[in-house]
Amino acid sequence: MKLISSLLSGAALTLTMALAAPVLANDCPRGDLDKRYCDVNGDLIADTPTDASELVDPDTLIFAYTPVEDPAVYKTAWSDFLTHLEKETGKSVVFFPVQNNAAQIEAMRSGRLHIAGFNTGSNPLAVNCAGFNPFTIMASKDGNFGYEMEIITYPGSGIEKVEDIRGKQLAFTSPTSNSGFKAPSAILKGDFDMLPDRDFEPVYSGKHDNSILGVANKDYMAASIANSVKSRMISRDVIKAEDVKVIYKSQTFPTTGFGTAHNLTPQLKEQIRNAFLNFEWEGTSLEEEFEKSNEGQFLEMTYQVFWEVIRKIDTANGVSYACE
Repeated sequence: MKLISSLLSGAALTLTMALAAPVLANDCPRGDLDKRYCDVNGDLIADTPTDASELVDPDTLIFAYTPVEDPAVYKTAWSDFLTHLEKETGKSVVFFPVQNNAAQIEAMRSGRLHIAGFNTGSNPLAVNCAGFNPFTIMASKDGNFGYEMEIITYPGSGIEKVEDIRGKQLAFTSPTSNSGFKAPSAILKGDFDMLPDRDFEPVYSGKHDNSILGVANKDYMAASIANSVKSRMISRDVIKAEDVKVIYKSQTFPTTGFGTAHNLTPQLKEQIRNAFLNFEWEGTSLEEEFEKSNEGQFLEMTYQVFWEVIRKIDTANGVSYACE
């Protein structure tokens, strides 16, 4: 694909990391991580602290799922898994209904969030700025995983192909979203020589369901969205499949990454990891919701490998992982 080749070549595309630290101490290499973290083993995520005084083992664990849609829907969807998590850890678990990606990242950075699913685009910022340690993603029962970014419009909009968006409006979700902003920005620039404000009017809906509903209701002429969210909305009869039309579909990207704060005790981290990887989906509230996007298990992964393409998209867009 043209996007991948352009990302790999890196021609004229550089990432200036505002987070780049001064000379790093040899005993605490950190790469792009915030200065409060170390990465001695080079896996690109924050190490578990070696000083016992820096470890936390809370009586109540706080869990948050990426705010891609209405948080109320997902409090119910995650209920059976959180009960399982309580049994595996021996702790109370509370679902935290975050409203946006920035609030979710800040909650983990400040120590108020222990377990989370961060969306594809915000994973690098959560890793580098908040010490997020992702280790698993959802996958289908046969091991396939991921989703595609789609650019959608509504029938009769006059938009039949990507180039037809010139001079019109395109809805993004938020700057931290991969499919809602980062990937389409890189693709539009690299493959179609189209830039916001110059070639089309960018607007921001805040969330994928807002963008999808906006197109279905003809409030937005076109939008870039994650097709996994669209599939679940169609399954719940929020929209009809024929309400929207796909004019572009990307390569497959990794979906939401799940993991923990870096400073939980090693024993607690292991208990949480086991809870994800040994969870039996059949007949649960999690299966009921996520089978709508063909997901039925947690698949172990590494941020270093699975998020490589997302980091390259960030490079192409000149994204900084600066923490404020």
